[in-house]
Amino acid sequence: MLNAIPLNDQSTRCSTCSLGQLCLPIGMSAQDVEKMDTLVQERVRVRKGESLYRLGDPLDAVYAIRFGTLKTHVTMEDGRAQITGFHLPGEVVGFDGLTEMRHASDATALEDTEVCVVRYNEIQTLSASLPSLQHQFMRLMSREITQDQMMLITLGSMRAEERLAGFLISLSERLSARGYSPSEFVLRMSREEIGSYLGLKLETVSRLFSRFAEAGLIQIRQRHVKLVDMDGIRQLLGKTAC
Repeated sequence: MLNAIPLNDQSTRCSTCSLGQLCLPIGMSAQDVEKMDTLVQERVRVRKGESLYRLGDPLDAVYAIRFGTLKTHVTMEDGRAQITGFHLPGEVVGFDGLTEMRHASDATALEDTEVCVVRYNEIQTLSASLPSLQHQFMRLMSREITQDQMMLITLGSMRAEERLAGFLISLSERLSARGYSPSEFVLRMSREEIGSYLGLKLETVSRLFSRFAEAGLIQIRQRHVKLVDMDGIRQLLGKTAC
């Protein structure tokens, strides 16, 4: 059962949140961000392994991750789970259900996670007097579409080692944007979950991690990963090192 978190301090406001540069208020004027302080009236805690929402549930809110990690996934007809995304602090989940107003996937916590609840009816009400909020939601939905397109390219044209290299680079860049180390981190997802996301078998993911380690590209101990040679990892994708 989800635990409601009392909103009783300044840190719960969009205008003072440290994740503002990544979440809904990104690029908005300070005056408009202050108007958004009325938008978030609820937060909930999702324990590791619990679902924030389930496929087919009515969509009455989207959720901004305050801390923790979520995965979104769907269950195939044969019973297999297909992971559609891993979501970090500052990211908003739930947009995939707006067309039918029902959630199009399950969202499950990979670790204890806290989210801000953004009620859809409140979005509609505030958007009427705050046009920049409409722009923000269009931007976030566009970003989600772009990510889906990139995943289709990844699954359709990249070799297995390119897929894993791209995953590590993407995760590194996303963590860096949140103030975490870009080269050393703990994977909140299992190798099986990484394989589901990348369209690879568990054995292939494990073999690739071992191969990357043997080549001196990474050091790995259980879920703790250190990217030793970022240039070498980028070269697997044919990218020029930054």
